[in-house]
Amino acid sequence: MAGDQYDVIVVGARCAGAPTAMLLARGGYRTLLVDKATFPSDTVSTHLIHPPGVAALHRWGLLDRLTATGCPSIHTYTFDFGDLTLAGSPAFDGARVAYGPRRTVLDKLLVDAASEAGAEVSEGFSVDNVLREDGRVVGIHGRDRGGRTAAKRARVVVGADGRHSLVARTVGPEQYHAKAPLLAGYYAYWTGLPMEGRFETYVRPNRGFAAWPTNDDLTLVIAAWPHPEFEANRRDIEGNYLKTLALAPTFAERVDAGHRESRFYGSAVHNYFRKPYGPGWVLVGDAGYDRDFITAQGIQDAFRDAELCATGLNDALSGVRSFEAAMDDYQSARDGQALPMYEFTCQLATLEPPPPELESLLGAMRGNQDAMDGFARLNAGVMSPVEFFSDENVSRIVAGAREPAVN
Repeated sequence: MAGDQYDVIVVGARCAGAPTAMLLARGGYRTLLVDKATFPSDTVSTHLIHPPGVAALHRWGLLDRLTATGCPSIHTYTFDFGDLTLAGSPAFDGARVAYGPRRTVLDKLLVDAASEAGAEVSEGFSVDNVLREDGRVVGIHGRDRGGRTAAKRARVVVGADGRHSLVARTVGPEQYHAKAPLLAGYYAYWTGLPMEGRFETYVRPNRGFAAWPTNDDLTLVIAAWPHPEFEANRRDIEGNYLKTLALAPTFAERVDAGHRESRFYGSAVHNYFRKPYGPGWVLVGDAGYDRDFITAQGIQDAFRDAELCATGLNDALSGVRSFEAAMDDYQSARDGQALPMYEFTCQLATLEPPPPELESLLGAMRGNQDAMDGFARLNAGVMSPVEFFSDENVSRIVAGAREPAVN
């Protein structure tokens, strides 16, 4: 085989691309993984991994590497609505806890795992063009960190290069279920703000904020407001950030006792699905599907899609099924699993007060540990919104609230 001919080239080596390359390389495919970044390096990301994402790391044999970094585990999710606080466990059979590792830690771990699996990793490689012949993607052209240009060819090119994906821009996939940005959020890292294994969320009128622990005794604190306020509020990010936290005075006091260790990082995100495949190309992670960060689903979505994509590509490359059939199943599985949480996330991201029926349901959960655990699992992506808001489950929660207390 020619030196620059691969089975698969994966463009983008973070939470979607590196696992995709790792899984394909483990399957025996000649895989090239490229990224313009070098690792370890940071990226704008709130980097919470809910238990389904933790379960994926366990399946891949990488969870012990993550825990060895000293990243604290998160066993309790709390939701403070002002006059009501719910606290529950997001645990399920696959994983008991969540983690919030820095991307400097997580991405390096994933890239190393891809390399160990046999993928060729080219860091500091900037892709400037996607090669096409007769309407089919056949490779990439770019340059390494020394400025040397090169063309690399493959049977399939996977775009895992984020929401601003060059691969997606080149192939122009169909976009659907699209929504404009709904909120803007800014986060910073703090010391002196112990979380004791909790992921804390605060909901106030037209505002939301949250905090959780990460590596190096740091705590990530994020504050968000509706997107129409984005331009006005960015003139004083710190002031608006602190005013938002002050809506929960007890939490604000805890923050005041700590110390901010970083600048503010922020963004607003478009919401969309893109058709994730076509002749010679596939999209995975944010390149193919993105949603607001309010439910912090991004990393575990990337892990899920990497597994679905790698499974489909294995079938296609091995000749078990046609490329179109295998990738159509990938798209159907991705959309079927993602769409309910996507709609739930977009609803939350409006930061509008909950409708009366949801407010009543939240009140009915108070003191009902099973219901609060279910609400935590809903927000962690363990339980689908379809299941949580089913008539059967809602009736069970309401009935539990009506039961007399046992003395």
